[in-house]
Amino acid sequence: MKAAVFVVFSAALAASSLAGQEFPQAEITNGSIKAKLYLPDTEKGYYRSTRFDWSGVIPSLEYKGHTFFGQWFPRYDPKVNDSIQGPVEEFAVTQGWDDAQPGGTFVKVGVGALKKPEGARPYSSYTTYDIVDSGKWSVRSGPDFVEFTQELKDAAGYAYVYRKTVRLAKDKAVMSLEHSLRNTGTKVIETGVYDHNFYMIDGRPTGPDFVVKFPFEVKAARSLAPLAETSGKELRFLQEFQARNTAQSDLTGFGAGPADYDMRVENRKAGAGVRQTSDRPIARINFWAPRTTVCPEAYINLRVEPGKETAWRIDYEFYTFPAEN
Repeated sequence: MKAAVFVVFSAALAASSLAGQEFPQAEITNGSIKAKLYLPDTEKGYYRSTRFDWSGVIPSLEYKGHTFFGQWFPRYDPKVNDSIQGPVEEFAVTQGWDDAQPGGTFVKVGVGALKKPEGARPYSSYTTYDIVDSGKWSVRSGPDFVEFTQELKDAAGYAYVYRKTVRLAKDKAVMSLEHSLRNTGTKVIETGVYDHNFYMIDGRPTGPDFVVKFPFEVKAARSLAPLAETSGKELRFLQEFQARNTAQSDLTGFGAGPADYDMRVENRKAGAGVRQTSDRPIARINFWAPRTTVCPEAYINLRVEPGKETAWRIDYEFYTFPAEN
């Protein structure tokens, strides 16, 4: 009964916070998966802050009667860094921050050229910076895909063409994020990128019904007690989270190859899960979960020389299984 109440509360919260607002969007389906995506727009876009990549924001995805993403935060503001939904990504290392003078620009892939403020404080993902140039965004779509392209011209020697395609497989319940990054500037682009995920299976609260699975013996770098624990190849939750609860730790145990980039998040009562894999090795895993969302965040490292291009892919396989009573 508690889970049902939570779902209704979440839906009402999202409806109230977004009432009367319309955002550029697209819908895609392959027959089994149906997803809605918000599109980048400097004036009307759902997300206009400076932490996350503006492309691939997915406020809803449905598969076999289950939902996997939604509004996990209490108040919406397009300029707040965490007002975002779905398997969104952050390029966690900026380009040119150290070299920029106050008032000068630095670059964050997927966002654009940002203004370095006065003062000696270090860069923070949780600060919203002034956007000097968001680049040129273009969108191409079909029934089962949306392709986003951001082109940023020279900003303190940094320039790039970043492309991300959200694609649904034609014959299975898989959504792919296909990326490429071409360096068109004069300086090396070196960054880490991770997918925050923001999983919300049927809007159920974080608690013992959830489990996160890995292909390796997983360990938490710091204790998750009394809320959660790692055991063998699983991260388990020991109690239902309340509004004040948050669990966070780096996770260790993964190897050097891409085979260990293989994470599953399941909810036993819902009988639904998602498997996330990639063609790149893991550089780091951060785990974070409040009451409303479960977020294993796997990082990969990128280095692109001037004139070169790199590509990477993340796949999400959605599935069901017999639910526990």
